[in-house]
Amino acid sequence: MKRILLLALLILCCLPASAKHRVRLMTYNVGAFGKELDDSAPMIARMIAELGARTVALNELDSCNRRHNINQVQHLADELNLVAPQRGWSGRFGRAMAYAGGAYGNGIVTQEKIRDSFSIPLPKEEGSEPRVCVVIETPRYVYAACHLDHIGEAARRIQAKVITDALQARYGNSRKPVFLAGDFNDTPDSPVIRQMSHDWTLLSPLGDSYSAQNPHTCIDYIFLLHNRASVRVTDGAIVTQFATGDVTVASDHLPVFIEVVF
Repeated sequence: MKRILLLALLILCCLPASAKHRVRLMTYNVGAFGKELDDSAPMIARMIAELGARTVALNELDSCNRRHNINQVQHLADELNLVAPQRGWSGRFGRAMAYAGGAYGNGIVTQEKIRDSFSIPLPKEEGSEPRVCVVIETPRYVYAACHLDHIGEAARRIQAKVITDALQARYGNSRKPVFLAGDFNDTPDSPVIRQMSHDWTLLSPLGDSYSAQNPHTCIDYIFLLHNRASVRVTDGAIVTQFATGDVTVASDHLPVFIEVVF
């Protein structure tokens, strides 16, 4: 038995880096769980569990304000721990701005161990909402969630550059994959998304992710930072149907996922 276990360990250690880890990643603008339902978090938790996503970037979240007097990231993590086959979900909230006596921003839920987390405040144009990028570092990879400005292209370009510069400075020489996901409020042929191609590789498939009831535009993406990591995409989709939930009422966006090996 010892010889069998030793042989298995040697085989695992000799595998190329691209074959050691397989993970499903997801991005979802959840609309504060309140676009069509009073609380779509239980439904979205079932959908995430059905898809088998391990880490999820989330946009448009409330935290302890008058609209929703709970931390919605923690609320979703709690719901996932009720329905997911393998529990251990936790989350991080990134405050973009004060709102209704509390906060509003982005978040991430994950089954991975979170070694570090931080937020990158983003510049904005006059009259626009403050924006933020929230980042978690796990033992295997880094995942960042952003929601770029919905009004001005110039603001989106600056915000994308600030995110890129911050993550390149921290992880540019790392062998750990760095993923950036979220609602970029821009189409694939826009200057902002073309600008991203200098430092990022688009991993998610192109397809209409907004709106959920009448999909007509592609604005939700998952990117990979250009560093020393090697990642291969094995699957991915804009998800339009679940057995455990209705995407047309869960939010006004559709969820996007990829499966990667590294």
